[in-house]
Amino acid sequence: MNPVLRTEGLRKAFGGIVVSDNVNLSIAAGEILGLIGPNGAGKTSLFNLISGVLRPDAGSIFLNGERIDSAPLYKRARMGIARTWQNMLLFRTMTVLDNLLVGPRDYPGESVMRLAFGRGALRVAEAAMRDRAMGILGRMGLEQTASSLVVDLPFGQQKLIGLARTLMNDGPLLLLDEPMAGVEGAAYETMQRVVRQEAEAGRAVCVVEHNVSFIRDLCSRAVFMANGKILQDGTVEELIASDILTELYFGV
Repeated sequence: MNPVLRTEGLRKAFGGIVVSDNVNLSIAAGEILGLIGPNGAGKTSLFNLISGVLRPDAGSIFLNGERIDSAPLYKRARMGIARTWQNMLLFRTMTVLDNLLVGPRDYPGESVMRLAFGRGALRVAEAAMRDRAMGILGRMGLEQTASSLVVDLPFGQQKLIGLARTLMNDGPLLLLDEPMAGVEGAAYETMQRVVRQEAEAGRAVCVVEHNVSFIRDLCSRAVFMANGKILQDGTVEELIASDILTELYFGV
């Protein structure tokens, strides 16, 4: 079976700084892959290359066997690459529900033809999107926040809303960039449960995270990056026991 995501020889440099150095990576459907490494290792840059924020200098990216490294960001989103961001990038003065409604990869209101000739069908589709958004909020115990402004909510709930918006894109690949930063308590447990459910539903999930406990609890496999390179690929326990990780990540 072909992996959902595959990169081959992926390279990106900014002058003399190489952020992705011959990166070969694959993620299967239903897998949660942990991506760990020190700050500046190239983890977020790799996500930017996969999602289309950056274009690689060399190498290839495949989504379900289709080469996509020349496709623009919006096309990759419509193909089903969904991601969160370290700083969430929520619309803070919009309601929670409206934040989610910008997330689908095929929102019916974006089509001029549908607006002009299919208003009845458009209303039905928009109602279905709202129902879907409320269902995702319900999974996270946040349905009561739907009409609240994002800016009025605590940080932990905002992190969950960032994930909820990403889940409105129902594609095959989910990229989570430090989802647990600043999250604890009930929000932590909810984040862990929802991510696991997405993988069980067949999505390929890749998580960049400094919280090693979160990675250990969720991921059967992890890769360790430093200086733009993948230095080790194995089980989480193998990586935690690695001398390379201990020296470069923990500094001992």
